[in-house]
Amino acid sequence: MQPGKILFAEHEGSFIIKLVGDVRLTLCTSFDEFLERMFSHPKFLSVVVDLNDADGIDSTTLGLLAKLAIQSQKRFGFRPVLLCSKEDILRIITSMGFDEVFEVQQGTSQIASAAELPTRQEPEDAVRQRIICAHKVLMDLRAENRLRFQELIKALEASSG
Repeated sequence: MQPGKILFAEHEGSFIIKLVGDVRLTLCTSFDEFLERMFSHPKFLSVVVDLNDADGIDSTTLGLLAKLAIQSQKRFGFRPVLLCSKEDILRIITSMGFDEVFEVQQGTSQIASAAELPTRQEPEDAVRQRIICAHKVLMDLRAENRLRFQELIKALEASSG
């Protein structure tokens, strides 16, 4: 499995985000900060997330993707498109409830000139808070997610002292 990376492109307020390889929480700080910049873009119109080249996506990244969908709906009134043709990834996102907050479609995106989000280091407590927030977003999508992640959240909150 290749190491994960997140590529993005923007054209006149339309964004494409492409997850490649095994995307893990090491990218959560960069990805979360990117989402805030994207939503603050003065001409923000749309966003497409392409998971076709993702080999794996951890739960923190899934939580940030859910945040992207929920914020797109709340702040801008639309459900973003999520492209995925891989059965194993489709199974995961469907079990998490992504079909309720994204327009899930098969197909691929074309990114002519993409940039890669860098891995950004942050103090352990700040990363822990991002992980907690991402999982709480997932927990709010479905009751099954609450059961799935409640022990993890308790442990993370207890360790933040």
